[in-house]
Amino acid sequence: MNDRRYSTTELMASVASRILEDKKSVFVGTGLPMIAALLAQRLHAPNLLIVFESGGIGPQIPTLPISVGDSRTFHRAVMATTMDYVMSLGQMGYYDFGFLGAAQIDKYGNINTTVIGDWEKPKVRLPGSGGGNDVGSFCRKTIIIMRQDKKRFVEEVDFVTTPGYLKGGESRYKAGLPRGSGPYRVITQLGVYGFNSNGEMTLVSTHPGVSIDDVIENSEFEISIPKKVESTAEPTEEELRLLREEIDPAGIVIGKRK
Repeated sequence: MNDRRYSTTELMASVASRILEDKKSVFVGTGLPMIAALLAQRLHAPNLLIVFESGGIGPQIPTLPISVGDSRTFHRAVMATTMDYVMSLGQMGYYDFGFLGAAQIDKYGNINTTVIGDWEKPKVRLPGSGGGNDVGSFCRKTIIIMRQDKKRFVEEVDFVTTPGYLKGGESRYKAGLPRGSGPYRVITQLGVYGFNSNGEMTLVSTHPGVSIDDVIENSEFEISIPKKVESTAEPTEEELRLLREEIDPAGIVIGKRK
């Protein structure tokens, strides 16, 4: 990977943005998900409907908001509504995509953002669900962006904050969650992952300069590796320009270039 031209954070943002489709809806969180959505809207998905937890629906955001509660998430919005309303739209099945981060993930896409260690005496207490459970439960396709190592890609998450495919097979749907919903892609600094028919994580592509061994060595659980693995396309010059000059010129999320 040519780190002089782009960072892994910029690569992850550009990869995530390409998954989003024009004339679709996306429920967006703070940080990289927000940057990816803004990049998609400026490039290939001008009619992407962005929704924020705080109640902004369909804004045209001029500069990067600090968080989903920033007033800029309502800029030229189609609607300025409430958290209760945007969550209820998810329950009704209106969101095509959801974006989440994670502290831990297992092979079925179950996410932990609550505690590391035992619930009663945790090593680390994390921010919790926020809207994460709603997003992962009801959006048709959930995209997860996170760093990858053996402490994050684990055999069993310490706490299921957001359900993935639970134990695999039909277990997600037997638990009452809607069919056609669930984890769709996981994007890390090493590659892009999807899920097979049993709900198990499988490798889709490796990033430039990353080997299959790198992927295997940075996961506690066994990732399904197909015979043919694609190489992730690098960020284009226009993607990098938009990220650095228009979307996050202060380097709040993507970092400052040296």
